[in-house]
Amino acid sequence: MIDNKPVLAIIPARGGSKGVPRKNIRNLSGKPLIAWTIEAAKKSSYIDRLIVSTDDEEIAAVAREWGCEVPFMRPAELAQDHTPGIDPVLHAMEMLPGYDFTVLLQPTSPLRVTEDIDACLEQCVREAANACVSVTHTDKSPFWMYQLSDFGKLLPILESEQPVLRRQDAPEVFVLNGAVYVAKSSWLHQHRTFLHVETTGYVMPKDRSLDIDTRLDFAFVETIMNEKLHQVEK
Repeated sequence: MIDNKPVLAIIPARGGSKGVPRKNIRNLSGKPLIAWTIEAAKKSSYIDRLIVSTDDEEIAAVAREWGCEVPFMRPAELAQDHTPGIDPVLHAMEMLPGYDFTVLLQPTSPLRVTEDIDACLEQCVREAANACVSVTHTDKSPFWMYQLSDFGKLLPILESEQPVLRRQDAPEVFVLNGAVYVAKSSWLHQHRTFLHVETTGYVMPKDRSLDIDTRLDFAFVETIMNEKLHQVEK
């Protein structure tokens, strides 16, 4: 609990990953990908109930093997390529009512640590916010991003009276990193999104903000993890 309010954490893990088949249970530095998120969440000071929402029996079995509850199987219609990401969360909330805060933890963010989960919840309570999501700095400022016209001319994404020519003159910009999403359950049920004008951002360092979507991402994250494990063993 946090602020005497119970917390439900949901790890969504459907079986039909296209970019990296069976991604959620693929081995990453000695553990299934999903296990890294389960272990981080289980150490949280605030999460009262941790579940995996999946349509896949093998993923469910792996989740249980790593000590996570799978209280129901997700309906197939909520595990399609076109299914909005919020739908499995709302479904889990309906199946398991009575929690004041809902936390979404995507298994594709294995570098996220327990402190990130708890700090995001703490920020949400401290700032009396309805929602808080994790973000990280980005070097790719939208002030240097363009579209191309039909005639090949540069069309700036952001309009500015004065062009920003130096990196140090560009405003600080953040990007969603997909690691932690927190919201008051009643508010989330009403708005059906974590991202809203009322949402605050919890800043995470870049080295914990990598999201796995492709085989290259998988190899890159595994290299980082193996290096960290090697440093710990020294």
